[in-house]
Amino acid sequence: MTERGTADELFARLPSSTRRTLEQIGLGLPVLRRIAAEEGGERRVRHIVSEFTPSADWRDLGRDTPVWRWIRLLLVAAAGVAVCLASTYLVGPYALLVGVVCAPAVGWAGSRARASGAELVVCCLVGFSYVVLIWVGSQQADQWYLHLRGRAARVTYARPLRSESHGVSTLYCRVRLPDGSVRQVIRNDKTCTEATMVGLRTRAVVDPAGHYRPFLGGVSDLGFGFWDHLCLGAATVLVLAPLTTALVSGRSALRGRGSGRAGGATA
Repeated sequence: MTERGTADELFARLPSSTRRTLEQIGLGLPVLRRIAAEEGGERRVRHIVSEFTPSADWRDLGRDTPVWRWIRLLLVAAAGVAVCLASTYLVGPYALLVGVVCAPAVGWAGSRARASGAELVVCCLVGFSYVVLIWVGSQQADQWYLHLRGRAARVTYARPLRSESHGVSTLYCRVRLPDGSVRQVIRNDKTCTEATMVGLRTRAVVDPAGHYRPFLGGVSDLGFGFWDHLCLGAATVLVLAPLTTALVSGRSALRGRGSGRAGGATA
């Protein structure tokens, strides 16, 4: 293929908007043909065309750019929350410790993403949202699970469990499930710790798999309260804050690179 043919073919592959941009900055098809006719011109033409190919712009925004750093922060924080909440299936409220173990990874990702004072605010928002989700979420995950997968059942009040800590005695309500096992409930009701309640039946929401503790009341009582709204808000901030910053950083980088290429071509 001749040098002129190479320039024509490469120019024809470009979107019409890109061809117009090249013509406006003095790099239209006639100029590309003249460049291609010079020694080493074919390589220069290919370089010019690749610089103005839109897909190449986005490829330039690789994993070492601010865009990837913010996406990485989002992925690491979301993964930490997911692992923490999923571990409640095995260790219950102690899943908070799992979230704490994952926190240094979130801190590292945030330190790699931050480059200015404004971005420090975004990192702080992500960090605060992460803390809310692992702290409050680990306490609410059992109720979320029961709301989705729980089964209504009739249970029997059992003798409450007494626990002493630092000289303070606390009673925790327990119930006997239909399978005969005795489990502590998620949250005491007003009368379940009274001795006169032992042996009486009441309704509850239970986990068919037996991993989560039963909840006294019906499925409708597993309402969406303050703490649930707080977790929903924290999850929204956790996702939108780094994602929005990544989009803004990406657009700024593209504009800067486009201006630099146009300036370099004009020179």
